[in-house]
Amino acid sequence: MPESRPAYPGETLGLPKSGPGSLASMGRRLAALAIDWLIAYGLAALAMAFGMFSERMLSTAVLVVWFLLGAVAVRLYGFTPGQLALGLQVVALDGRLGIGRVAARGLLVALVVPALFTDWDGRGIQDRVTNTAVVRR
Repeated sequence: MPESRPAYPGETLGLPKSGPGSLASMGRRLAALAIDWLIAYGLAALAMAFGMFSERMLSTAVLVVWFLLGAVAVRLYGFTPGQLALGLQVVALDGRLGIGRVAARGLLVALVVPALFTDWDGRGIQDRVTNTAVVRR
């Protein structure tokens, strides 16, 4: 007999159907990522204006700033600036968000492709590997 699908995304993870603690939609997560990317771009452009690196290195600097900003913010607060703006947060489903888990998740998101492959709950590979989820605050 085939296994039946859960009634809603997040049910198998023990998360509520809606409201605080429920899984965030893909649209809100992408919007939060765009906000974070724009912040990283602005900070990298500011650093470039002060001569910290050349224009040739701008795209690499944006990626590094985005990664560091996200890793530090998620480790300290549980959310990035973009996630804060949209009422989201990253939660560990089996404990706490350590720096290793946060760094691994950030590296997988930076690769882009892992985030495109989602399961029934809408979690990308980066969330499945690190046993995390992006939920509403």
